[in-house]
Amino acid sequence: MKLNTHLVSALAFTSAASAGPIAYGLCQAGCAAVVTACYGAAGFTWGATMGASAPASIVACNTAFGACQAGCWAAAIAPTP
Repeated sequence: MKLNTHLVSALAFTSAASAGPIAYGLCQAGCAAVVTACYGAAGFTWGATMGASAPASIVACNTAFGACQAGCWAAAIAPTP
């Protein structure tokens, strides 16, 4: 399933970030790229508001995006070499 592929990609971005603020910014960009691809695979445009009427595929994309963004905090607090 494509959503699982995007989730794995999102998690790959969160685990690879380890250089402080620069990695945090790169992680954010990676998360945005993944969620944009996820929305595109589901046939939607990222940023369009759907509210409570969002289909399950979009809810899954948003959930993966939230997990990716949360993982970026690890990059923000990691020591900068």
